[in-house]
Amino acid sequence: MARLRHSDWPDRLWVVRHGQSAGNVARDAAELAQTHLIDLDTRDADTPLSALGHQQSRALAAWFAALPPEERPNVLLTSPFLRAQQTIHAVADALQIERAEISVDERLREKEFGVLDRYTVSGIKATFPELAAQRASVGKFYFRPPGGESWCDVILRLRSVTEVLRRDHVGDRVLIVAHQVIVNCFRYLLECMDEAQILGIDQEADVPNCSITAYALDRQQPDARFELEVANLALPLQAEGMPVTCEADRPAGAR
Repeated sequence: MARLRHSDWPDRLWVVRHGQSAGNVARDAAELAQTHLIDLDTRDADTPLSALGHQQSRALAAWFAALPPEERPNVLLTSPFLRAQQTIHAVADALQIERAEISVDERLREKEFGVLDRYTVSGIKATFPELAAQRASVGKFYFRPPGGESWCDVILRLRSVTEVLRRDHVGDRVLIVAHQVIVNCFRYLLECMDEAQILGIDQEADVPNCSITAYALDRQQPDARFELEVANLALPLQAEGMPVTCEADRPAGAR
């Protein structure tokens, strides 16, 4: 694991994927029925949490509220997408932080899928065989669907977020709630990974809904480095007796 050499970082950073969404549920139904399109009445940005997603968010909030006051998040950042905002609102309410104090940042939005949006894996192969072949050839890290983004595009916008963390939030305890690809792209940046390393992690398992990836800087150490504490911690939800969902926001073929 790489250790970032700079000390101008927050004291703590938590990067969390939102709770299960109605889109997760609709995608599962589409895959089970072997249809080509995911049936949703809302645009992706307006897709809300499912009932389970709200439960997961409350469990996540309880986990943060159980921390000593001096160890809780004091800065909250979120994707503008509804499911992420609903998740972080649960945490803010539990910590008695005014929702107006939450920063909504469009750079934390979901990866844009362009023409592949709402298609299942089989739907992509059937409807866009040339794009499916191109993705297989180029690889998911560099593949950019028409009208969409590659992982590299997402990483580019997140680089500016890390600069804000280092400029405006030194010594803070920052919570970010976003999406699966965002979590993995932050890991790529903050753990100084290469393409093979992050795609290997992505291939092993999806990021569970409401799981926690945490980084810290121990300023008591003379050679303190900002480094990973835990990745994809789902225990808070399991401790609440709630099932943990691990599905991707979009089918594996489109991510």
